[in-house]
Amino acid sequence: MLENVKMTVSDKEQEIQKQYADKVREYVTNSGCEKTFYSLAMGCQMNAHDSEKITGMMLRMGYKETNDETKADFIIYNTCCVRENAEEKVFGKIGTLKHIKKTKPDTIIALCGCMMQEDTVIQKLKQSYRHVDIIFGTFNLHKLPQLLYTRIKTGKPVIDIWDKHGPIVEDTSYKREFKYKASVNVMYGCNNFCTYCIVPYVRGRERSREKEDILNEIRMLANDGVKEITLLGQNVNSYGKTLETPVTFAELLREVDKIDGIERIRFMTSHPKDLSDDLIYAMRDCKKVCNYLHLPFQSGSNRILEKMNRRYTKEKYLSLIYKIKKEIPDIMISTDIIVGFPQETEEDFLDTLDVVKKVGFSTAFTFIYSKRTGTPAAVMDGQIDEATAHERFNRLLEVLNKTIEKVHEAQVGKTLDVLVEKVSRQGEGIVTGRSTDNTLVHFKGNAELIGQTVPVKITENKVFYLLGERI
Repeated sequence: MLENVKMTVSDKEQEIQKQYADKVREYVTNSGCEKTFYSLAMGCQMNAHDSEKITGMMLRMGYKETNDETKADFIIYNTCCVRENAEEKVFGKIGTLKHIKKTKPDTIIALCGCMMQEDTVIQKLKQSYRHVDIIFGTFNLHKLPQLLYTRIKTGKPVIDIWDKHGPIVEDTSYKREFKYKASVNVMYGCNNFCTYCIVPYVRGRERSREKEDILNEIRMLANDGVKEITLLGQNVNSYGKTLETPVTFAELLREVDKIDGIERIRFMTSHPKDLSDDLIYAMRDCKKVCNYLHLPFQSGSNRILEKMNRRYTKEKYLSLIYKIKKEIPDIMISTDIIVGFPQETEEDFLDTLDVVKKVGFSTAFTFIYSKRTGTPAAVMDGQIDEATAHERFNRLLEVLNKTIEKVHEAQVGKTLDVLVEKVSRQGEGIVTGRSTDNTLVHFKGNAELIGQTVPVKITENKVFYLLGERI
C-alpha cells in the first residue's frame, strides 16, 4: 500500500510540473523569439546529474541551450557548499551577473543546489543579491517549471526552500552530457554526519529509490545506446535500508549486471563502515562491474577518525582493502584524504602516510581541512595552523605521487579495453578514454571512436595518465 501511495504522489507531481512546463513553452512560443538558457553545475557528480535534469526540463519548456552566459535569457547555477571557497566562488559569480541584469533586465537568474539549503546564504542573497529571481534547494528540483512560470507571470522573485524532503519524484527525461554513458541516482541524502561535512544538513536523510524504478531507468538508457552506468549516492553501500522491502546494494548490482546492452557498471561513493562481504563478492562475480573502487579513508589515525565520526578504524580499513584485493586482484582503488583536521598531530599524520604506502592507491582526492560553518568540526579546539597544514599536505602529495607512479608503471605493456570519451587536448589526432579500472589513457585516434571500446596496448606511464597504441 505504501509503495502505491508513493507512486501516486510521484505521478501526480510529475503531471503538475508537466502542465507548468507546457505553460512556459506556450509563453516561449508566443514571445516570437528564441529563448536560451545557460546552466552551470558546481561540485560533485550528484550535482552534475541534477544539472542534466535541469537541462532536460529547460529543453521541454522550449528553451535552447547556449554556452554564452552573457546572451542567455535564463541563467541557472547549481551550487555546491562542501567547502567555503566553493561558496565564495559562487558569490563572486553571482556578483558579476549584476552587469548582465542591468544590460538585459528581462534575464531571469536562478540559483539552486546545496548552498541554497543554508539559512545564512538565503539571508545574504536577500540582502545583497536582489538581482536573483529564483532560489530553490535540493529537495524540490522537480519544481523548476512551476517556479519559472510563477516568476514569468508575477515578475517577482520566487524563493522556495524546503526544510525536509518529500517523496521521491521519479523523472527520467533528463538531457545526458554523453550519449554512451550516464549516471543514475540510487539514493539521496546521508545519515553519517561526519563532523567536517555539511552534506547531511543540505541533502537530508537517506532515502532509496525503489529497485524496479532504478532498473527500468537503466533499461531505458541501455535501449538508448548507453554502455556505461554510474550508480550514484552519498553512500551507496547503505542503499535499500529505507525501503519497505529492504534490498542490499549487492543485490541491486547483481540485477543491474543482467541488463542487456550495459557493458560497464561503476558506483560511488562507498563508506568503509558499510562495505559488506556480499558487496565484495558481487563486485567479483558481476562481469560488468568495473574493477575499480572509490573508498575514502580520510585519515589513518584512529583518534582523528573518531573525531571525524567515521565509525571505523585504520585496522578495519586496511582489512577491507586486503579482503577486496584478495577477491579482485586487479582492482584499482582511489580514495579521499583530509590533512590538517583539528587536533591532528605529527603522529596522526604519519598514520595517514602509512595507509597510503600500504594500500597503493591509483589516485586520490586530497584536501586541506576547511571549516564548514554549522558542522561540529568547525568549533573544535585545536584548529591546525595554515603553515603546518600546507607542509603536511605537500608531504602527502610527495608520497602519493610516488605510489600512483608505481601503480601505473605496472600497467605498461598490458592491453586495456578503453572506452573512448573525447578528443584529447594532448594534441591533434589524440583521443582519451578510461579503462575498466578507471585509468585515463591517451592514444592516437579520431572523434569517430568516441563511445567505442577499443583495445589499447600501454606504452608509457605519465604518472596521472597512460599513453598507448590501439591494437
